[in-house]
Amino acid sequence: MHVDRVEMIAFATKYDPQWFHADSAKAESSVFGEVVASGIYTAALWRRMDHTINGDVDFICGVAWEEARWPKAVRAGDTLRATSEILEKRESRNDPSRGIAIFRYGVINQHGEEVFSCRSVNLVRRHLGVD
Repeated sequence: MHVDRVEMIAFATKYDPQWFHADSAKAESSVFGEVVASGIYTAALWRRMDHTINGDVDFICGVAWEEARWPKAVRAGDTLRATSEILEKRESRNDPSRGIAIFRYGVINQHGEEVFSCRSVNLVRRHLGVD
C-alpha cells in the first residue's frame, strides 16, 4: 500500500492533530524533519491490508492488542506491506463453536523496516470438522 501525503495529513487533521502529523511547516522543525503518519493512521492502513491477507479467517471481534509498537515513522510516499502469523489458537472455554486466535501482526516499509507491530487476541468462529 502506498502512503498518500494528502490522505495522511487529512486523517491527522481530523483525528490526531499533533503538529508533526498535521502541519507541514511546523513539522520541518520536529525530530522527523517532515510530517509523519499518526500511529493510529498506520494502524488503520494495517487494518485495510489485513483484510486482504486474512480474509479467510472468520473473525467475530478483536479482544485485545498487546505490545503495540511503532518503531519507525511512516512517511508520505512509503510503500507498506502487512504480515501476520498465528501464534496460538484454542477453543473458547464458554462456547465450542468459537475459538481464540492470537496473531502477531506487522507492517513493513519498502526498506524492510518494521513500522508497526502488535500481538492481537481475536475471537473467531470455529468450523468444526475442518482443520
